Amino acid sequence: QVQLVESGGGLVQAGGSLMLSCAVSGSRFVIDVTGWHRQAPGKPRELVAIISSGGSTHYADSVKGRFTISRDNAKNTVNLQMNALKPEDTAVYYCNLEERAPDGNLFGSWGQGTQVTVSS
Repeated sequence: QVQLVESGGGLVQAGGSLMLSCAVSGSRFVIDVTGWHRQAPGKPRELVAIISSGGSTHYADSVKGRFTISRDNAKNTVNLQMNALKPEDTAVYYCNLEERAPDGNLFGSWGQGTQVTVSS
């Protein structure tokens, strides 16, 4: 059973920084992609950033240049450094990953989420 545990959320003023961390354990197969999504009240969950097993990254336009996703394979963590935070970044942030089984099937897992609140 894959477990994803997020940490690092909190309250910060606009322009400030936070780093979110996602501790991954129990993976059974190769982790193909790991990422962060977020969901603000009344809005659908949206992609923030992803990082592939090869290290390629992709960001939502709204966070490009401000957020950086990284992976620490030794610690089995995926981090999201968030700088120049804006009130519109306020949301619950979720870590997720996709594992690829030897037969090619993909299995997704999600963390419980961590609240990020940016005050103006």
